Amino acid sequence: MSMVSMGSPVSSRRRRISGFQLAEWRDGWLFASPFIFALIVLWLGPMLYSLYAAFCEWAAITPPHFSGLANIRRLLADPVVGKSLGNTTFYTFLGIPLQLMVAFALAVLLNQSMRGRVLYRTIFYLPTIVPAVAIAAVWGQILNTESGVLNSVLRAVGLRAVNWLWEPALAKPAFILMSLWTTGGAMVLLLAALQGVPQEFLEAAEIDGAGRWARFWNITVPVISPTILFCMVMGIIGSFQTFTASFIMTNGGPQNATLFIVLYLYRQAFQLFAMGYASALAWLVFAIVAAFTYVQFRLAGRWVYYETTM
Repeated sequence: MSMVSMGSPVSSRRRRISGFQLAEWRDGWLFASPFIFALIVLWLGPMLYSLYAAFCEWAAITPPHFSGLANIRRLLADPVVGKSLGNTTFYTFLGIPLQLMVAFALAVLLNQSMRGRVLYRTIFYLPTIVPAVAIAAVWGQILNTESGVLNSVLRAVGLRAVNWLWEPALAKPAFILMSLWTTGGAMVLLLAALQGVPQEFLEAAEIDGAGRWARFWNITVPVISPTILFCMVMGIIGSFQTFTASFIMTNGGPQNATLFIVLYLYRQAFQLFAMGYASALAWLVFAIVAAFTYVQFRLAGRWVYYETTM
């Protein structure tokens, strides 16, 4: 009897806690419902419908008709797909490492004690909040063959002007050069990571006789390596979505040298109204980005270090 009497308060307390938890769950779902609705209706729903459309012939103004693997076969046989993926891959694997190096160098520089440090940080970050259309317009003028600032500098030092945007061999490097202007977002993240490096680690290494470079390479870089990984992953995802600059500045030219995969997808969807084929292209881009992200996380264990506590 004593055991029963001792168990009753516990059972009632459990019922009261469960009721309180139920109210918390109800309120939580209520407040999260706008996001859940948007996630299902505006993201998951269109995404699943595009998967269905990838197996259909759909001209946007007519109902989709199931066509099996016709779009997949067309995609595999389309030489422009290979060209646009090659352009995007070139832009990604040359541009993203350069962007990370520039962002990292700026972060290290602006982490030092100097006069006007806050002003310099603001100046280098500002281009990242400028609209992409404005950036394309500004760089279109900078790279202009006749009146561009860059060619004016080349002429001033005795070199010939370069047709940056309309020479097939130079168009993609010009876009990569332009992308370096917007490394401020990665710079801020890396700067925050640098400021979070435990000073006791650096002081202990200095006491043990480690030089400045040894401390930087063996302590600072490993500690901020998760942030470097994040910037790399987000940079690759963003590079496969490159659209605005090529659409405004060159429209994919010259000779499809700046025809990136998303621009080609846009042409198929909104100029040729091949929505089914465009959906197949979209899922191809999704698969490639997912594969690159997976590989990066698989390889991250070899060079990314996470602080653990005992």
